[in-house]
Amino acid sequence: MSQSLLTPIGKKVQLSDFDPRYTSGDWDKDSAAEKIETNTAITRDLAYRLFAENRRAVLLVLQGMDTSGKDGTIRTVLTGINPQSCQITSFKVPSQEELDHDFLWRIHQAVPRRGEIGIFNRSHYEDVLVVRVHKLVAEKEWQSRYDRINEFEQLLIEGGVTIVKCFLHINNEEQKQRLQARLVDPTKRWKFNSGDLSERKLWDEYQHAYEDVLTLCNTAHAPWHIIPADRKWYRNLVVSEILREQLEQLDPQFPPSEPGIENLVVE
Repeated sequence: MSQSLLTPIGKKVQLSDFDPRYTSGDWDKDSAAEKIETNTAITRDLAYRLFAENRRAVLLVLQGMDTSGKDGTIRTVLTGINPQSCQITSFKVPSQEELDHDFLWRIHQAVPRRGEIGIFNRSHYEDVLVVRVHKLVAEKEWQSRYDRINEFEQLLIEGGVTIVKCFLHINNEEQKQRLQARLVDPTKRWKFNSGDLSERKLWDEYQHAYEDVLTLCNTAHAPWHIIPADRKWYRNLVVSEILREQLEQLDPQFPPSEPGIENLVVE
């Protein structure tokens, strides 16, 4: 049975309807790696053209439970892209200065400039996920944020930013195994935080919060892609395909050169 990455606008999302171990086609780890390499090469060229064109921007938003693979996706999908034309922002616990402003203030400052690809490792959606689950603000406040987020994303799009939103979907048992792997491997223990275990106990609350995000902020101008992420190779394949396709649709072009320079000789 096939599984779509997109859900109809306005339809209630139930994550239980999406298999995090799903794969489509005849892909395996090796063939996917070859395709990802092709995708990244094409993306690299398109990113260069986007930077040269300097008229539009792309924002890739990655959300998912702890260990869903946001860092790994970034490392794989953006291989070789010129750092000058790419910026990655990881949103941690907000500082006091950030808390003294509206919740979108720090987000807007990190939006990619024209010509750039921006990647959000976590994003403005933390303010209807962590904030909701941990009851950091009143329910009336976080409930109002869905509409404000949709309006904010519409504003960015009208300013020339293409928004690509990917939810990296893993199951509870996969998260357990990945957390344990961090403890077993000395080179990965730095990634483990004892707070991860406390967050893990809130799995069901986070799933409900994500379902509301994927329902209420799934818009025609900025739809959500639900990425099966239990298999890392398939996750990377799908995200690399989506990013490549978005850039191909934009079809960025080199700007015209200064008139008359084609016959100049540098001495």
